[in-house]
Amino acid sequence: MDLDNGGCMRIDAHQHFWLLSNRAGQWPPAELAAIHRDFLPPDLAPLLQQYGIGGSVLVQSLPSMSDTLFMLGLAEQNPFIRAVVGWTDLKSAHAAQQIAVLASHSKMRGLRPMLPDLADDWIADPLLAPAVAAMQRHRLSLDALVLPRHLPALLAFAKRYPELPLVIDHAAKPHIAAAQMEPWQALISQLAALPQVYCKLSGLVTEAAADWQIAQLQPYATHLLEAFGAERVIWGSDWPVLNLAADYGRWLDASEALLAKLDPGQKQQVMGANAQRFYRL
Repeated sequence: MDLDNGGCMRIDAHQHFWLLSNRAGQWPPAELAAIHRDFLPPDLAPLLQQYGIGGSVLVQSLPSMSDTLFMLGLAEQNPFIRAVVGWTDLKSAHAAQQIAVLASHSKMRGLRPMLPDLADDWIADPLLAPAVAAMQRHRLSLDALVLPRHLPALLAFAKRYPELPLVIDHAAKPHIAAAQMEPWQALISQLAALPQVYCKLSGLVTEAAADWQIAQLQPYATHLLEAFGAERVIWGSDWPVLNLAADYGRWLDASEALLAKLDPGQKQQVMGANAQRFYRL
């Protein structure tokens, strides 16, 4: 397996680290044995080296400032972490000040609210305006962790703030196991019509059936590439959550198959160049 990137650095644009001791009562539960343990840079670094990945984007997995500071600390100690996407309460009266503090860190690049745990229309609330203005002022992007049901509200948000770079995580977690394309497909097309919106090719295998095959993933990946174009699709692993459905190498092999119709230059974009541009790496 070799995804030829023609000298362009490959980037894993979506991975996580955590310590279970920091997550009392929080996901992941003990029954998810494959990921119910600590995951830290020494666990991922050998995989990146093995598969020729030049760096990663570390993304939050807890809605807490302490988790964001934990990630920024790891990024300072590990050069392969090229950027951090953290969290702060975007509706707090102090959001603008908190965003300014976070943005002072050299590797801080974005913020991510965890919408599956919030009201479906949370993201469309005009009360987010001061936080969005601060994000734009400090050149931070928004990672949108959403499910298909959140896409109408996300569309309203993206239309309200056309200057805010936004990337949809995990293709909005389509219902792959149920082979359900709509209304996900139509809403993704509407979001893709907005030039500031990108989408991550990540997290698909954990939305598929346990015995997933590439043919089940292909219609979703094909639609993302048709809607966003190769220049606005960003590859990521979602490691270690990936471990629930595949190992790192199998997801890379699947990605190669899903991107097989792209030319080498387009593959370079999806596998690294787009992440470098979007996150200013």
